[in-house]
Amino acid sequence: MTAVYQCMLTPWFWLGLTILFTVIEGITAFNLITLWFALSSLIMIFVSGAVESLDPGFRFKLLVGLFLGLSGLFLGGARPFAIKKLKVGKVRTNVHSLIGQTALVTKKITKFSPGEIKIRGQMWTALIQDDRDIEEGAECTIVKIEGVKAVVCRL
Repeated sequence: MTAVYQCMLTPWFWLGLTILFTVIEGITAFNLITLWFALSSLIMIFVSGAVESLDPGFRFKLLVGLFLGLSGLFLGGARPFAIKKLKVGKVRTNVHSLIGQTALVTKKITKFSPGEIKIRGQMWTALIQDDRDIEEGAECTIVKIEGVKAVVCRL
């Protein structure tokens, strides 16, 4: 077996991979992709130490196969769960951050006539979501944005 394969069988190789994948994850602003490879290679540090007595050819296949299998499981199974729990990439900005906010009605809004609302110091043309009119001076909640108009409902 060549020196490269012998190197890959040592815990030091897997430690190096763990550090490399962790650094890459940090550089890529925690996209939660290489993190799972780092976790798999961390596990492989201990596994490689535990299987040192096996035949080098079999040990190489076992370590590489286990690493790829663990990485696939973590990437496919744990990543979606982690993204959902950590809310990665779900930052609402600009107009989308207005949804769910309370606004002040500055011009009456009816089913057939759009009105105006004021939110964060800006005036928006507003439509109602249901058939109930909203009087001037009332508060409303922004349900969605359609183009340049806010769709609102009564509080």
